[in-house]
Amino acid sequence: MSGKKSMPLGKLISRMLLYFVVFDICMLILYPYFVMFCTALKSRAEIFSINGTILPIEAMWSNFADIWTMAPMASYMLNSIKVAAGSTIIAMLCGIPAAYALSRMKFKGQTAFLGFIIVSQMFAPVVLLIGIYKVMQTIGLTNSIWGLVFINAAFNQAFTIWLLRGTFMSISPDMEQAATIDGCNRVQAMLRVLLPVAAPGIVTTLIFIFINAWNEYTVALCLISTDTFKPLTVGINIFNGYNMIEWQYLFAASVFAIVPVVILFMSIEKHLVSGLTSGGVKG
Repeated sequence: MSGKKSMPLGKLISRMLLYFVVFDICMLILYPYFVMFCTALKSRAEIFSINGTILPIEAMWSNFADIWTMAPMASYMLNSIKVAAGSTIIAMLCGIPAAYALSRMKFKGQTAFLGFIIVSQMFAPVVLLIGIYKVMQTIGLTNSIWGLVFINAAFNQAFTIWLLRGTFMSISPDMEQAATIDGCNRVQAMLRVLLPVAAPGIVTTLIFIFINAWNEYTVALCLISTDTFKPLTVGINIFNGYNMIEWQYLFAASVFAIVPVVILFMSIEKHLVSGLTSGGVKG
């Protein structure tokens, strides 16, 4: 007789408990976004109503259209894309060679240098805000998209180097040595062999940098004063008035703010798995 063996009762119960815990954690994480979306569909009267509920009584889909006429949302979103994409590109272009050098080369003071990289992560941008503003003012980048790009790239550089160094160190140097035997130089071996194998770590780092730059608020608020150059995180403050906060419009704009990050993750997520095996096939 053939057939599937039934799962032991203890293992079945433990798996059900695991699914239950995972489901509860997911609900806790997604609940604030659910409330945000529901609030974006409410009218002002319903938001401030004493007998209000989480779900809107009447969905005001027009709120999502109104924010595009009340504020230059397209300009804000484009600026955020420029800042996040530019910061990510610069941080990766500088971080990959630095991480490769730290993982493959030995030099005096390497341990101290790595410690300095970690220590640099202890300083939040708000602590260095006055110094950052003075430096940007000196080089003329106080009210510029490029100023935000360079600052976000700099603050994400330490994480980029540290994470990619660990990724490169987990890859055997024998693969690069085999490539050099086949005629590749060090740079070609890194580009053709090491980077494809390190794709999961590179993609993870890329997503982290992009999200960090996309969500950055404090430095952008300090440096940017013109609506033309404001990123989305700062621009949506237009719905935060002196006397009243337009919660329905603020949350509607926040929904638009999380869409690009979700799209980025969904488009790159498949590469996290495929990158695990790319470049490491024996043949």
